Amino acid sequence: MLEERKLTIKEKALRINLDRSLYGSFAEIGAGQEVAANFFKAGGASGTIAKTMSAYDMSFSDAIYGKVGRYVCEERLLRMLDREYDLLETRLKQREKDTSFFAFANTVETINYARTNRGHGWVGFRFQLRPEAPTNQCVIHVILKDRDPHWQQEVIGMIGVNLIYACIYYSDPEEILISLTDNMWKGRVEVDMFRLEGPDFTHVDNRLMALKLVKNGMTRAAMFGPAGNVLQPSEALYKKNVIVLRGRFRPVTHVNVDMLFAGRKMFKKEPDVKKENIMVLTELTLSDLQGDGIIDQQDFLHRVDLLCSLGQNVMISNYQEYYRLVRHLTRLNKDQKIALILGLSNLQSVFDEKYYTDLKGGILEAFGILFGRNVKFYVYPTLAEDGENIIGLDEFELPEHQKSLLQYLIDNNKLEAVKNVEAKNLHIISDNVLEMIHNHEEGWEAMVPHKVASEIKKKGLFNYQPVPEANQGE
Repeated sequence: MLEERKLTIKEKALRINLDRSLYGSFAEIGAGQEVAANFFKAGGASGTIAKTMSAYDMSFSDAIYGKVGRYVCEERLLRMLDREYDLLETRLKQREKDTSFFAFANTVETINYARTNRGHGWVGFRFQLRPEAPTNQCVIHVILKDRDPHWQQEVIGMIGVNLIYACIYYSDPEEILISLTDNMWKGRVEVDMFRLEGPDFTHVDNRLMALKLVKNGMTRAAMFGPAGNVLQPSEALYKKNVIVLRGRFRPVTHVNVDMLFAGRKMFKKEPDVKKENIMVLTELTLSDLQGDGIIDQQDFLHRVDLLCSLGQNVMISNYQEYYRLVRHLTRLNKDQKIALILGLSNLQSVFDEKYYTDLKGGILEAFGILFGRNVKFYVYPTLAEDGENIIGLDEFELPEHQKSLLQYLIDNNKLEAVKNVEAKNLHIISDNVLEMIHNHEEGWEAMVPHKVASEIKKKGLFNYQPVPEANQGE
């Protein structure tokens, strides 16, 4: 349970300082030494801090930690943690029997004088919970929202103390995550990547932690890769041409796979896209994971398992409207091509003006974001109600006052119909597949990729149970 009264930053730092079993180093680059400063100001820091340092000059930093591509990146943070923790173990070996060691590090870029950059940083904590025990590690990425560099430095100092305190004194990973923003008002910081690992946290599924970042409003979007490894969005998408398929994926069907395959094939042919630079992204929205306002975490993991089994990168977001998702992606990747694959029903929603009533410019303002210079939509066809005829972008119907807008987007290569689709699969609807699985009916396997069927059966996903022998062959 969280404390009834949240401790202040000073109180947290003082409690750690007075805990004589803890001892460690602080290495901070790019935002002063704000975290260490909080421990010095609290008093009693001589019992906690072995060393503080800031290799601010790039040449010094390279000489100490080794050269990496960028100075504010996860690789540099991990090198800092490696070196500082190794030095503790080497130089203070005589204390290892009665001391829990730790190393704290951050590498941060605060906002510049001209306000032309975005403040952000990597923060990490490597620690023992008991003397002579193996180490655990928590790594986060933060986006600093304040419009003043001094305020951003203050936030880094608070985040650091909160992280150290939570890792040492909390056992519930969600408590650790939520407490990161203690003692600061909402909107000062965004945490868009969180990873907690080690022998004391083997029960933690960091994919769920990514979901909880979004659920708890700490970020609007989080990512992880095919192996289930959490990713920091701006780093994962850096200089990538991104193509996105949004869906419920409950479960993944042949239609979903054909949408991805056909869309990617068209994307590769775009003149401003380098095929070796393409990243395919499957996206789940928070609203599609909620039933009666509650998120079924096991159901979420089932869908993720299936997507990852197909080698997909997954994004979980709280962007229900497409224009918000596009705005997020273009902020992460300003100069690279972005494409989205969607069906006709979703295209209908894109043109539905009720989603833009909160915008002063209405649908035109939203479309200015949706169809920016580097953005394109591929429209996948569907079956008509008769179950035989195929309806595509050419047959798409809109109210009279929107038809010219649709034609403008088509004429300017912002909307393009997906051709050469697997028409034999267009009858497949994921809800029907799910119902067949729940009802132990045969035949659903033919509607999903082989890998997906194997995963569902092997892991019992979506409450799968083998068809009773008495029903087989009927």
